[in-house]
Amino acid sequence: MPRPLWSGAISFGLVTIPVKLMSATEDRSVRFHQVHAEDLGRVRVRKYCEAEDREVSAAEIGKGYEVSRDTLVAVTDEELERMPLPTAKAIEIVAFVPAASIDPVRLSGDSYFLQYDGQVAAKPYALIARALARNTKVAVTKLAWHGRERLVLLRVRDGALIAHVLKWDDEVRDPSELAPKETKVTDSEIDEALQLVDSMTTDDISGYQDEYRKALEAMLEAKAEGRGPPKPTEEAEEPGGQVLDLMAALQESVRKAQASRGEDAGEAEVHEMPTAKKKTAGKTVGKAPAKETAKKAAKKSAAAKKQARRQRGA
Repeated sequence: MPRPLWSGAISFGLVTIPVKLMSATEDRSVRFHQVHAEDLGRVRVRKYCEAEDREVSAAEIGKGYEVSRDTLVAVTDEELERMPLPTAKAIEIVAFVPAASIDPVRLSGDSYFLQYDGQVAAKPYALIARALARNTKVAVTKLAWHGRERLVLLRVRDGALIAHVLKWDDEVRDPSELAPKETKVTDSEIDEALQLVDSMTTDDISGYQDEYRKALEAMLEAKAEGRGPPKPTEEAEEPGGQVLDLMAALQESVRKAQASRGEDAGEAEVHEMPTAKKKTAGKTVGKAPAKETAKKAAKKSAAAKKQARRQRGA
């Protein structure tokens, strides 16, 4: 286990639970140094004082807040620690909410384990963990840490409390302008999309791996040993901007998803939709008669609905 990043207590009504905060994840990204490309000399970032025109050490560096363009106010670590915040040394539970009500976009990506601190904290820690495990609610808390107060979600995993840092309301942008407007989608297309969702549903995502990091590590190992980089695998051919029949594409996707699981889904073809009319000698080519097209569309729609009802009844 990593070393504790913070120590304090969970405040739960009149119950106080001493805890230690530890990182729940680790960054496995491959890191690069900045180097001079000609001779691979390391490029360093140096701390430089503009007023004295010299480099300064870490011990000489403090905090300053810019009140206006020409005015800075000095702030010390001691002043920040003495701020009258009830959450400075406590994780204060402010509410319990249904887990489904938390918008995932509010999760900042920072997750931590909470370890009970001392045997006296074991029972109240287990009490709140088991209480949360018996329902679908999570605890919303507040914590002052690293120079700011944070909103934190507490939940249970394998009997242990986990803290997830949340974004505040005003930190989440409004996405409504990004949604497509006046786009028509048929019920048949929605039914086919739901069938695709069902065919791709799984309860376990533990098998997925960071293929980019593995390829990058293999390349770096080869270069370090004086070997050439591994040969690239054959890449799939790019679509090239063609317009596809959406329903046929959905059906083909369902067939492939079911085939990957060993299920028999029959055959389906994806047809390219014409983007423009082709004319030869004044006649339109490639366009079926209206009645024939309507019959085919009706037959396809009826078959899709029948297949959807059969899937729902299965």
